Amino acid sequence: MSQHLHLEAEILDLRTTHPFVIARGGQSDDRTIWVRLRDRDGLEGWGEAAASRYYGETPESVLSALNVYVSGMPTDPFDLEDTERRWVTTLGRNAAARAALSAALHDLVGKRLGVPLYRLWGLDPAKAPRSTFTIGLDTDERIRAKVHEAVEYPILKVKLGTDRDRRILETIREATDKELRVDANGGWTVKRAIRMLPLLEEFNVTVLEQPLPPSDLEGLAAVTRHARMPVIADESCLTVEDIPPLVGKVDGINIKLAKCGSLREALRMVAVARAHGMLVMVGCMIESSLGITAAAHLTPLVDLVDLDGAALLSNDPFVGATIAGGHVALPEGPGLGVRAR
Repeated sequence: MSQHLHLEAEILDLRTTHPFVIARGGQSDDRTIWVRLRDRDGLEGWGEAAASRYYGETPESVLSALNVYVSGMPTDPFDLEDTERRWVTTLGRNAAARAALSAALHDLVGKRLGVPLYRLWGLDPAKAPRSTFTIGLDTDERIRAKVHEAVEYPILKVKLGTDRDRRILETIREATDKELRVDANGGWTVKRAIRMLPLLEEFNVTVLEQPLPPSDLEGLAAVTRHARMPVIADESCLTVEDIPPLVGKVDGINIKLAKCGSLREALRMVAVARAHGMLVMVGCMIESSLGITAAAHLTPLVDLVDLDGAALLSNDPFVGATIAGGHVALPEGPGLGVRAR
């Protein structure tokens, strides 16, 4: 273990207000890992690991990975780049575990300097785009109720990828005329996605996210050629290495810390995507305000924001960044600026 940093971790039991269902399935209960790094002066840096079975992680695997990563803790928390590189070399997968450690280190550095992370990066939080609020798959009646409950949010993200997609859009349009963005979570084939495009236009959908399975890059290119709205890759884009193969095939990428493994990797992804003229989105898993806030510090750099993971919860244990009214509001405290509720 590092001479100066002490690692602690515990499981958080989270519950969504409604069952959160997408094309791959869903549930009401989620477990994430709260990571704390304490230095010799008693300062603590916090991070959250939102493990996803889809990406090969569970809360238990995160805890096991942390026991491996602890041997590579820096003696100096400011040694961010080399530390994150060392973690990848030590155990290359386990992105959610590494993302939690990365957030905790950045939180600790910000607290040592007494400044919020966004100021450490020289960013203006007022430049953050508005966040969407997600309407998951459900019955018509419950979808209408969810839309009503989301009255304060000006942009809705609609989950599709079922044989009821038209009816879902009809139900939502009967309830609201707000901007709609669609996420199929890889639930369509190329033919179905192309057939869906006129329907999406009919319902004034402005963004289409991950219409096809992750590996079908040529299929994504075909959909993008036919689409009049931006097509964003989510599951097809985990780290910076996935961006070059997507150039010319999609219009943009969705960055999630639990996919890419660290805040510094997220910054690299922003830079590479921008160099290729691509749109950049920052998204999230179902996680508390701790994980959401780490991602929210990136929002002044991106075009699209989907950081409603904590807003979907009924038992958020932290206070941090918020998306009330769709407006991303970053806390002003040092580091991530998150506190326990």
